[in-house]
Amino acid sequence: MVQKKVKYILLVTIGVLALLMLFNNKQLQSQVFGAINYRDVGIKQGNVTVPHERTLEWKNESIFADSIYKIIAKMPITDAMLLKKGNTTRILLARLMLGQHISEVNETIQKMTVWGNCGSSWPLNPKGDYDFPLTILTTILWKFGERPDLVYPETKNHLLNVLLSEEGNTFSYTVPKTLGQVKETENHILMTEGSRYLKNRWIRLHGNTDSYYNNIQNGMEEKLLLFLDEMKTNGLYEFNSIPYLGYTITALLNLEAFASEIVRKTAREVLDYINWGYALNSLNLKHFPPMRRRYEKAGIQELTTDYHAAFIKAWLSYSDMENYDKNLGKAAIHALMGACMPYRPADKFVSMLFDKKDGYFIRQGHGPEASPEISSTGKNFLLSAGGVNRGERSLIVTRPICLFLNDREDQLSEIFHLAGPGDDFMDWNNTGVYKNFSCAAGPVFIPKNVDVIIKKGSWAVYSGPKNVTIVVYSTPRFGLMALFEGVGSSAIFEKVLKENPDPEVLKGQFQFPDGPLLTYDVFALKDQWVMISEDGNKLDRDFDSWSLIEGDL
Repeated sequence: MVQKKVKYILLVTIGVLALLMLFNNKQLQSQVFGAINYRDVGIKQGNVTVPHERTLEWKNESIFADSIYKIIAKMPITDAMLLKKGNTTRILLARLMLGQHISEVNETIQKMTVWGNCGSSWPLNPKGDYDFPLTILTTILWKFGERPDLVYPETKNHLLNVLLSEEGNTFSYTVPKTLGQVKETENHILMTEGSRYLKNRWIRLHGNTDSYYNNIQNGMEEKLLLFLDEMKTNGLYEFNSIPYLGYTITALLNLEAFASEIVRKTAREVLDYINWGYALNSLNLKHFPPMRRRYEKAGIQELTTDYHAAFIKAWLSYSDMENYDKNLGKAAIHALMGACMPYRPADKFVSMLFDKKDGYFIRQGHGPEASPEISSTGKNFLLSAGGVNRGERSLIVTRPICLFLNDREDQLSEIFHLAGPGDDFMDWNNTGVYKNFSCAAGPVFIPKNVDVIIKKGSWAVYSGPKNVTIVVYSTPRFGLMALFEGVGSSAIFEKVLKENPDPEVLKGQFQFPDGPLLTYDVFALKDQWVMISEDGNKLDRDFDSWSLIEGDL
């Protein structure tokens, strides 16, 4: 009797687990119901809209773009490189853009094989990541597939029939070999499914009427559009990711260039959203926001050479702008796609990169269990919040709160910044940024290249370029910066000290001279904004519920 009960309980348990597996299997859901949501979140849009208007005239050629092609085209290709994701396909693309080594390019492509499968690699899927080269091979087909002088007919056949391995309607939402339970990352979905969609589209446009390749009939367009719409309205899960944002943008550039009109438009709008977030939280291409993935990138110190900036610098090279930082660092390989694809950013994005008008205060939400981005600017400065880690599984790299000025500094050690408590970014809540103000549970780092005007105890005042005054209070467990423009540094310093005489009170509140009284908690919980109130009016501290983009722009 006991054995029967145990057997019955075991069968019921197995049945329940099986049902749960089926219920949570996104792959099966998509096969039964068609397009499904990738993320079960909904973010309010906020009062700051993403600009899409384009009236700027862009040049057809760029010396800077040509220099990028030349740098990459000179890179060697070995036989071993043909069996891993690497840079092989980008080197081939650069050589095609220059019209160089055409016979060798074709010979190399014809030697290539499908060495793995698409999607994230992990112990049960050790040969994943084929979607990285697949995405650039798709670019090569669409840019040069009708140029037999550059891509030979037999090379094109090898591309279509062998190397472009994804086709039909199997839209993959999940990591391979996880029984449909583990969501795939955004960059892998876009690379894999974007390439599948574009292969289908190429075959249809070249005469094949089989419904298997019809993106409308097989559901690919619907699923791709829903995925893109989610990114546009709810933001990116892999926000500011190093290195993955570069691959997300690359896949979007393919869709914006070669897809149907409605997919092109939606991909363009996603790119515009990504770029607008960058523009709002950067100054003169200095950008150091919180990011999701990867923890080993937490030690990066460069401010102007992230992968996103590489695309932007390539796009700007087709404009009339000359005086901007053109250093690409390790990101040159991504600048290639920015240079050779037709996407150009919206007008307002371009102007916002370098001109903050009279300043603004902006909050960008990234949804539950994420980190917000917060920025406060004047005419000639920008305070960028470093965000907050939400536990090890959140994969969020918290950065210091940074002060960007109108100068050419491009390393973290060369600018004012603060963070805390301690040195472990996973312990920080660096969301303490408000209008012209920042604070954290740690000291303010003072760069070596600035001279103090006045120092009194833990207080000091510094003068930045373009008449920016930086008032600093710094102790081992608490620091703040208050920013002023167009005032006498010594005079405002004395006023600040007069309004804030008590060091103990200062740990929880700051009074601006002739301005607001701010309260804060630099040891706030990881799901709360450090800032508490302005002039007694409580602020919305629940950043999990913040809108996509809101502020006083």
